Amino acid sequence: MTVPKALTIAGSDSGGGAGIQADLKTFSAFRVFGMSVLTAVTAQNSLGVHAVHALPPDFVARQIDAVLGDFGADAVKIGMLASAPIIDAVAARLRHYRVERLVVDPVMVAKSGDLLLQPDARDALIGELLPLALVVTPNLHEASVLAGIAVETPAEMEEAARRIHARGARHVLVKGGHLKTDATDILWDGREVIRFDAPRIESPNTHGTGCTFSAAIAAGLAQGRPLADAVRDAKAYVRRAIRDGFQPGHGVGALRHFISEW
Repeated sequence: MTVPKALTIAGSDSGGGAGIQADLKTFSAFRVFGMSVLTAVTAQNSLGVHAVHALPPDFVARQIDAVLGDFGADAVKIGMLASAPIIDAVAARLRHYRVERLVVDPVMVAKSGDLLLQPDARDALIGELLPLALVVTPNLHEASVLAGIAVETPAEMEEAARRIHARGARHVLVKGGHLKTDATDILWDGREVIRFDAPRIESPNTHGTGCTFSAAIAAGLAQGRPLADAVRDAKAYVRRAIRDGFQPGHGVGALRHFISEW
């Protein structure tokens, strides 16, 4: 039996709701074998990020070599990278292994407002990783930073997607979870716009939503799904995981990754 394999390159969330932990749960929910490369360790819970310890870039590279040199991967998802040197190291190894199905979630700020990407790393992310990405998945804030414009409406999402695409990513998925209206996501491939419309779910249980969404897309790609179908499946999964979410701590609630319908 052939089992699809997906690799996440991201930070650890000691609270278990986001980061590497959310990614591996999501891969398992999609019946994909999950592998991981840690870029940073956080002291974090539902109330916020209390400390971040970035790992040495050469050790991050060694992890990638260990995984891709043996297992390979049908898709790779990138989350928190913390610093420019880590971004440079990751990009170099991804180029070496000629990774094609790469999902880049440009994690910059935690839901609590804590910075997860150093300001000087933004240029490295844009210059080194976007040209390697099959798809990049910014939320409204991240799209604004990457595109250099305010992004608050669907029309501004489309313009941001075009600008980010021009920086090298083959596809751009601007997520509309922070829109004031419906939760509409917009996918741009340089030729056409595909909209993924859905009513907003009002819930306090949203910690790790972005990590989970991008991991679910990577899982679909690992299974050989076309990108638009992988996005559609991922959105449906995340919506149900939010709907069935719960509050394990005293702050932002968690998604239920192993939803009852799966």
